[in-house]
Amino acid sequence: MAVLEMAAGEKVVQVGGATLKYLEGGSGAPLLVLHGELGFPGWTAAYEELSKNRKLIIPLHPGFGVGDRIDWIMNMRDQACFYARFLQEQNLAPIDVLGFSLGGWIAAEMAVNNAAQFKHMALVAPFGARPPSGEIRDLFATPTQNYIDAAMFDPIGAPELSRLYGEPGAKQYEMWEDARAESARLAWSPYMFNPSLPRLLEGVKGLPTLILWGKDDKIIPATTADVFATAIKGAQVELFDKCGHMPEIEKKDAFLARLNAFLASK
Repeated sequence: MAVLEMAAGEKVVQVGGATLKYLEGGSGAPLLVLHGELGFPGWTAAYEELSKNRKLIIPLHPGFGVGDRIDWIMNMRDQACFYARFLQEQNLAPIDVLGFSLGGWIAAEMAVNNAAQFKHMALVAPFGARPPSGEIRDLFATPTQNYIDAAMFDPIGAPELSRLYGEPGAKQYEMWEDARAESARLAWSPYMFNPSLPRLLEGVKGLPTLILWGKDDKIIPATTADVFATAIKGAQVELFDKCGHMPEIEKKDAFLARLNAFLASK
């Protein structure tokens, strides 16, 4: 499979005395994209399609293999406030947001603090809420490559998986370890959820929200979508058949069709 050239440039800004690196690429209305717990995955085919009509703004979470860790960010709510300040200081708010996995949790925490900073919020299999049944998969129980394979309903049938994560070198393993360590530092106890988040999300009003999830997610049980949908008034849910934790890879076309229709809605 051909490697997609990353159509984005890296930028650096200071936020609260700390350095934040982010990627910016594409053209059109800005879309804040928050990546997951293993760091920025690379320029996916979904990013390529989205960038044709949207300007993607992708912060590289500090401490997740690219930028230095920021010691005063102690939990996910701190991380959310840090990004809210970034939006404010860059005059980006209100903005549409797309959060993947851990990034979806950050987006939800941002909405709790100030829903008005977003026009639309799309959450893709987010952490942050305790599943009503089953358990969140332990990020440290197996090697990272096994965790990535478990994120797919059919790893062999997802050719982009090999392009993004196949044959990782020493640098990639080092970045994964940094990302896993920072995920643990920010979200270890309780593991990968915030007991107060669903209750606080009940206070979010008037924010169009879409929750996208693979029915066969082995990282976070798909029933967790109901927790978010119950908490956020008017939230829509889209579930994908024969799909794991990354619908943007396994069900790219259906994922993009649903997402684009949602972002275009009023």
